[in-house]
Amino acid sequence: MANIKYEIKEHIGLISESSRGWTKELNLVSWNDRESKYDLRDWASEHEKMGKGITFNKEELKKLRDILNELSL
Repeated sequence: MANIKYEIKEHIGLISESSRGWTKELNLVSWNDRESKYDLRDWASEHEKMGKGITFNKEELKKLRDILNELSL
């Protein structure tokens, strides 16, 4: 598997933590020296390993926010 270069530019929020110490987080991340994107995924305790996740640009994140705001929770 190819090495993936990443840099967490900003930690935005912690969503949950598993019993194994992994955390689900929303961060602003630069992948392979590209423009930073909003990133939602599971991370190991020191951010040395990651699970599958999803990235959003600013407009996509705004649209997701609007959709979530419409939900009755």
